[in-house]
Amino acid sequence: MSEVLVVVDHVDGAIRKPTFELLTLARGLGEPAAVFFGSADAGATAAEQLGKHGAEKVYVVDDAEIKGYLVAPKAEALAQLVEKASPAAVLLVSGYEGKEVAARLAIKTESGLITDAVDLAEGGVTTQSVFAGNYTVKAKVTKGTPIITVKPNSAQVEEVGAAGTVEAFTATISDAAKTAQIVAQQPRKASGRPELTEAAIVVSGGRGTGGNFEPIEGLADALGAAVGASRAAVDSGWMPHTFQVGQTGKTVSPQLYVANGISGAIQHRAGMQTSKTIVAVNKDEEAPIFELVDFGVVGDLHAVLPAATEAINQRKG
Repeated sequence: MSEVLVVVDHVDGAIRKPTFELLTLARGLGEPAAVFFGSADAGATAAEQLGKHGAEKVYVVDDAEIKGYLVAPKAEALAQLVEKASPAAVLLVSGYEGKEVAARLAIKTESGLITDAVDLAEGGVTTQSVFAGNYTVKAKVTKGTPIITVKPNSAQVEEVGAAGTVEAFTATISDAAKTAQIVAQQPRKASGRPELTEAAIVVSGGRGTGGNFEPIEGLADALGAAVGASRAAVDSGWMPHTFQVGQTGKTVSPQLYVANGISGAIQHRAGMQTSKTIVAVNKDEEAPIFELVDFGVVGDLHAVLPAATEAINQRKG
């Protein structure tokens, strides 16, 4: 059975949950093998976690020549690993970097590319939500090594096996791949909440908040959720663009999406309608969002959300 390469998404060795989801999906295609970019020590530490989630092998790629540059060196290293391992597929997390690396890798290996898959079945058949989320399509790569990026929250994480074997892989990075160098980074201010695109629960607010996101944030903290916003809320200056969910913002697919004071315009729906369960709170019973939801509450979010937050906190206590 051929290997399926899973590119590990991590920050300073801390592995993000979507990587474990990819390892679960990879088991349906072949033998999962993780690709960890980092130091040998960090890779050895990560191998234990990766092995528990199904990685039978962990390739550790020394990132000394990679981490100071944008995506080109990483794509080049992966192309060399693909040539060596001849995998059945390469899986990456669908994000800004993941899709950029995947595109470059597909060109280098002359392979087909599928982005933003929400499911991956036997034989490499993917499911995607396309045309602003209005259609669901099945697709399969027919040329080269399938390069596939998968949206977070597309699979349930499963723990299996033990620590995977570790194999060092040395890549040769060309000067041409080092033309875009990272000269400065602005660290994000820690909020204590999960990353929006990775969160299992998202609580979003729109025009109906009137700019007061305290009820949204209170419910999000009670649920351990991420906070999102509609384009109207972002355009009004109430929330930064990094919180925007929608066609011109971020696409999310959580287990639970709670839309508050959001009308449900197609632009917003395109970014969240693949959520597993959708709940809406809106004063307007004719709001388009109610056509999409699993559960709807007609009411003022400023009254509904604090009551819900209090009830959740009481049950937790």
